[in-house]
Amino acid sequence: MAASVRCFLRSGKNAVSALRRREFHRSVPAAVQVTVRDALNQAMDEELERDERVFLMGEEVAQYDGAYKVSRGLWKKYGDKRVIDTPISEMGFAGIAVGAAMAGLRPICEFMTFNFSMQAIDQVINSAAKTYYMSAGLQPVPIVFRGPNGASAGVAAQHSQCFAAWYAHCPGLKVVSPWNSEDAKGLLKSAIREDNPVVFLENELMYGVPFEMSEESQSKDFTIPIGKAKIERQGNHITVVSHSRYVSHCLDAAAVLAKEGIECEVINLRTIRPMDVESIETSVMKTNHLVTVEGGWPQFGVGAEICARVMEGPAFNYLDSPVTRVTGVDIPMPIRQNPGGPQHAQLLIPRMPFTPQEASLLSEVKVWSDEFVAELIKS
Repeated sequence: MAASVRCFLRSGKNAVSALRRREFHRSVPAAVQVTVRDALNQAMDEELERDERVFLMGEEVAQYDGAYKVSRGLWKKYGDKRVIDTPISEMGFAGIAVGAAMAGLRPICEFMTFNFSMQAIDQVINSAAKTYYMSAGLQPVPIVFRGPNGASAGVAAQHSQCFAAWYAHCPGLKVVSPWNSEDAKGLLKSAIREDNPVVFLENELMYGVPFEMSEESQSKDFTIPIGKAKIERQGNHITVVSHSRYVSHCLDAAAVLAKEGIECEVINLRTIRPMDVESIETSVMKTNHLVTVEGGWPQFGVGAEICARVMEGPAFNYLDSPVTRVTGVDIPMPIRQNPGGPQHAQLLIPRMPFTPQEASLLSEVKVWSDEFVAELIKS
């Protein structure tokens, strides 16, 4: 009996030893492709399910599934009390949403486009953004204003403005501008859970774009903290800072420049206010150069604020050249793509150092068409 036990123990030890030496194949679930539209839909669906205080309201968000189908299926799942169609009256339904937030609910107020938020700006600024301050911290306003922002496809000047700088100028608001699907889902969930009013700036041209989403980001517990930027590409030669769809252009430009031996560090802001200045400064102190890229107008824009913060802070002493801003043209957006000059941000970050011809061109033109980029590459 004792011999049998010893034999069993020896064989057991050998088996354990063999298991420890054995290499197991651990399959990692492949990332799935999810459009920005569906990521936003997931975020709202999960938060509506998680918290009964959350509701969605706006024009055509319910039975029509949203003007851009971002709210697809939510009305059928949650009903009229949680997904509410409104009249075409932004001032009215934004005011109702702000009042609901003051009463303890967590509304998601959708503007069909943020250009229409101009009709409700008194509610956004005076009612939502200032109440916490004016109540000495007693009255939070947990509301999300969301919808497409910036230039779209042929919708002319009234529907093509970027409101990032407009709303980021106002204390009391947090301003978020996602780029890809993980940004969209994680940041929107954080915005809905936020106790302060959040302006959530989407982009119509990004809704149908698919991005890989990790297994982690598919969890119902996945969030991305507001106020933290992300380095999308590591580099040592130049820091490029952008947000929303222009991050894609920056990454494309960085790939072109990499063939010339110039490595760009591309930073996706994610949040406009509060801005992650520390991440920008850390990168600039490494690369010694800074380019900001945005779709909004140049004067008093997001890029101007980034440049000012860098010039005022510790990163200034590390700059080897002046900072450069790439922006929209300082005119109302034309309906045609190229009416006699470069209008759209189909950009290529300029290589350094500039030739005299390039420097002359860049001093006059900050947003480049495909034709301008081609000429720049040839030169």
